[in-house]
Amino acid sequence: MASATLCERRPDNWLVARRDPETGIESLRAHFSGHAYDPHDHDEMLIGYTEQGVQRFRCHRALHTSVPGRAILIEPGAQHDGHAPDTTGFTYAMLYLPPAWVERAARELNLAGLSGVQAAFGHTLVDDRGLVDTIRQAFLAIFGNEGRLARDQTLGRLLTHLGGQLRSTSPTGERSVPPAIVRVRDCLHERMDHDISLDELADLAGIDRFQLTRLFQRAFGASPHAYLVRLRLRAARRLLATGRAPALVAAEVGFADQSHLGRWFRRAYRMTPAAYRRMCTNVPD
Repeated sequence: MASATLCERRPDNWLVARRDPETGIESLRAHFSGHAYDPHDHDEMLIGYTEQGVQRFRCHRALHTSVPGRAILIEPGAQHDGHAPDTTGFTYAMLYLPPAWVERAARELNLAGLSGVQAAFGHTLVDDRGLVDTIRQAFLAIFGNEGRLARDQTLGRLLTHLGGQLRSTSPTGERSVPPAIVRVRDCLHERMDHDISLDELADLAGIDRFQLTRLFQRAFGASPHAYLVRLRLRAARRLLATGRAPALVAAEVGFADQSHLGRWFRRAYRMTPAAYRRMCTNVPD
């Protein structure tokens, strides 16, 4: 099965994405001027680099500025956004590595630190020309459909390089999350498809709604509603990748309807749910 391609072009903005059907790895090359993405996260490990211009984004509660020559490393679940601070915009390339593939490949390469796909990277941006070149070679092999041998060898080299970028210990000063806030988070995961009110969550936590919002934001970097939207979007991507129709996906993950899903999906990923489904499965709309 050949890789599927998504191409979207608008004035000053364009995006081309492909998905390798055997590994599930997605490759994306895009250019944006001004606003690029709303805050969102991914199930996948994101590995990329800036080709041209200045790329600015928030991740791990810090503002990062990437320019050509810097590698971008974002672990699964890390919230980030994106924009161009300069009028010329920026062009970047990114690989989206599925956790299941990373874990399997890491075991084969005996890279223990990557095998659980839970360890965080030590730095979000890395000034390392060798690492950037390795990412570029892997990206071109997949994005350019250079064949399985080129794909497998360049990805093996990439994972070996990434093994040296992991943070071996938890950062000092990391806050513990209050049990009441953990209960709220777990409820959002368990009842993602429900229409939950803030009052219900406050009753569950045993605190008032304003304190809940403040403590939740401090613990997870997002309000309960923003966190729930991110959960639903990640679940939607998984279901769309299996070929599920957008209208059914919207209902399954808790969006009001297909239009509601589409608005949030495009703000986060700059493509429609139908386009993402088509890229992953070659299923027509």
